[in-house]
Amino acid sequence: MKFRAKIVDTACLNHFTRVSNMIAKLAKTCTLRISPDKLNFVLSDKVANGGVSMWCELEQENFFSEFQMEGVSAENNEIYLELTSENLSRALKTAQNARALKIKLTNKHFPCLTISIELLSMSSSSRVVTHDIPVKVIPRKLWKDLQEPTVPDADVSIYLPVLKTMKSVVEKMKNISNQLCRYFLMITDAGNCKILNLQIIEANLNGELNLKIETELVCVTTHFKDLGNPPLASENASQDRNSEQMAEVHIDIRKLLQFLAGQQVNPTKATCNIVKNKIVHFDLLHEDVSLQYFIPALS
Repeated sequence: MKFRAKIVDTACLNHFTRVSNMIAKLAKTCTLRISPDKLNFVLSDKVANGGVSMWCELEQENFFSEFQMEGVSAENNEIYLELTSENLSRALKTAQNARALKIKLTNKHFPCLTISIELLSMSSSSRVVTHDIPVKVIPRKLWKDLQEPTVPDADVSIYLPVLKTMKSVVEKMKNISNQLCRYFLMITDAGNCKILNLQIIEANLNGELNLKIETELVCVTTHFKDLGNPPLASENASQDRNSEQMAEVHIDIRKLLQFLAGQQVNPTKATCNIVKNKIVHFDLLHEDVSLQYFIPALS
């Protein structure tokens, strides 16, 4: 297996750094999938156990001036590496205003992604900073668990509001949830208040989206209207669904907030696909980077 790549364009380098920062906020560890045309950052927690899934895709030609790779074989021309997301993000933070960045798969007593950053210098000579990021090479037999998630048929698909606004709303709801939790523990003998981490997302084909926290004590709802629905999704669903009927899913508010906090730039397109009582699927497009994020329903 071989992999080496180089970025020389400052805008591409900054964009790649933002993507790395986003991944570090979304996943402690992830899989980097390298293929001849694309890079993917993959998180595949078991949805059945309440875990989230992530599939982030970059077209390599939009970032790298040089890109060479050889996979495990001619038939399986891919490389799968497990890494700590924060290690990559931290390494790239030193690349601001760099002249060039090189990434290479190396073996220094253990597999590494070696990041070499050529920094600008006051003198004519350049200065190179090198980071060795430990990685684990994932064997071929485990690749089947790291493929692009299947997108289920949604009951409702809707465009999202500005993510910064949505994040602010969910943060306020999380604070209310924490205060309710403290009150709940004071007046009962319960040992936890998991139910208060519950976030309800509901939407319909009239472009309406509601975010809600609900307990026996209080119900707090934020309404978004006139968001619009993707045309194809609306046509497919409207044949047998009342456009005002809400499809809802109950998810962990902490997982939703983690997803929203990970967004570095408001995407050019953002949609939310709800499968009633099963899963919510976020599909974002950041220029030439796509991100799919799946949060399963709470049972």
